[in-house]
Amino acid sequence: MTKILVTGASGFVGKNLVAELRNQGYNDLFLFNRSNSMEQLEEFTKHCDFVFHLAGVNRPEHEEEFMKGNLNLTSKLIELLKKNNNSSPVLITSSIQAEKDNAYGKSKMAGEKLLFNYSQETGAEVLVYRLPNLFGKWSKPNYNTVVATYCYNVARNIEIQVNNPEAQLKLAYIDDVLEEFVKALKEMPSKIGAYCEIPVVHSIKLGELASTIKEFKESRITLDVPNMSNPLTKKLYSTYLSFLPQDDFSYDLKMNMDNRGSFTEFLRTPDRGQVSVNISKPGITKGNHWHHTKNEKFLVVSGEGLIRFRNIDSDEIIEYRVNGEKLQVVDIPTGYTHSIVNVGEVELVTIMWVNESFDPNKPDTIILEV
Repeated sequence: MTKILVTGASGFVGKNLVAELRNQGYNDLFLFNRSNSMEQLEEFTKHCDFVFHLAGVNRPEHEEEFMKGNLNLTSKLIELLKKNNNSSPVLITSSIQAEKDNAYGKSKMAGEKLLFNYSQETGAEVLVYRLPNLFGKWSKPNYNTVVATYCYNVARNIEIQVNNPEAQLKLAYIDDVLEEFVKALKEMPSKIGAYCEIPVVHSIKLGELASTIKEFKESRITLDVPNMSNPLTKKLYSTYLSFLPQDDFSYDLKMNMDNRGSFTEFLRTPDRGQVSVNISKPGITKGNHWHHTKNEKFLVVSGEGLIRFRNIDSDEIIEYRVNGEKLQVVDIPTGYTHSIVNVGEVELVTIMWVNESFDPNKPDTIILEV
């Protein structure tokens, strides 16, 4: 089994990577963090078969700490690998900032050069990933990325700053990074020239990012489902949920109640309809209407019901008996007036999907008894 050294194992990328490595059966891991000693690192470099060098400094108090935090450990790692005659592949997380003339970029560039020189000297494979802004679960607000900051603040009703709404961001999602890193571990990195890359990178303006994350919070009120067909929106929503306060996982829905039971909207979409929960008390009949274009699906999940249909041009009544013991979807075709009757002794619970979200200005619901 491959023995893997991970530096920066408790950081954002490290924590996610370690979890995924274990998920894929890599359990012989040497985890190096700030709490570990150089003696432990030396021991790890004696036995490892692959190195994920993720440790680094992002936001120190003083600029000089960039070079110290991002270069010194890399230099020490190389020194120990050479000392132990270990030519294991080394994957390092650099940054697109390495191309820029700032303290952080210079420290990253220096680390890259050290590893490239090491590779030329020893023949060891070096995989340098210049990463864009990363986001995903377990990232830190006000440290790793603006996505983490926005998600954390919005989830807690803290104001967010959008200094330049038109600023274009390049983002990579942590799961896409992990997929590429595992490929690199299996000797299949996405390499272009001297550098490696994350194949999936998203672009979004800062203002759009802010409004998207705000919409996630508002969706608890509007019941709108984010557009999961958009890969970036899907990943951002998963990230946002990971930042919910632990006492705020749940939220109430508006239950429309009367003496017959209740009707509660659950989810709404602009193009896939809406989902509601209908509860009827024993003996209660609901419906007795038909639709021109609107169509529905009924799924009884508890209790016993009788769904009745009649084509509006016919006297023939069609009946479907359904219950929560055998889950069965019943389509509600257009042109048929229909009703659902609770014929059991307990409440009848029905999940109802309709192909369009309710519009009070165009309800497409014509009252007519079955």
